[in-house]
Amino acid sequence: MTPEALTPERILEATEDVLRRYGPAKATVVDVARALGVSHGSVYRHFRTKAALREAVTSRWLERTVVELAKITNGTEHPAPVRLRFWLTTLFEAKRHKAGDDPELFATYSVLIEENSGVVEEHIRELVTQLREIIEEGVRAEQFAFMEPSVAAQAVFDATARFHDPAYAPEWRKPTIDGDFAAVADLVLRGLSA
Repeated sequence: MTPEALTPERILEATEDVLRRYGPAKATVVDVARALGVSHGSVYRHFRTKAALREAVTSRWLERTVVELAKITNGTEHPAPVRLRFWLTTLFEAKRHKAGDDPELFATYSVLIEENSGVVEEHIRELVTQLREIIEEGVRAEQFAFMEPSVAAQAVFDATARFHDPAYAPEWRKPTIDGDFAAVADLVLRGLSA
């Protein structure tokens, strides 16, 4: 690959492949460069440090979920309670698929997430903001009881942690998990109802 064809996005794709193959402890910038057919200096021109590269990969991975959820948050064709349930379901399914479809990469990201707490904190802020927007709309439309939307959004996020926090990933394979999720979602929506 020529240095001109090397883009940050291509580097991040190659980094994911290298992380999947070697794991976070053994993957190096040299491995990424080798996979791209360039020198490690070419990679460093786009990402100044190994830590910056790992942070960018983590951010990209988390952002995929945020983008999908934003479509639900910004949609107006359904009332807020329907959108909230769909948002919670989509978040759970996204996290469950990440854990089940590519367990090696999920395990790698679990390590990277611990290293990049600032990236994770920003991801959580984005998710809670989306929840707040849905709840605010529901309060305005009198579909949800009057409440402080920011407080309610954080409470909903915390109450559903079992279905999106990677620490609970082993539970997501249990045969009862869908029923457990439905029960919690029902409880949350009843608690918000006007």
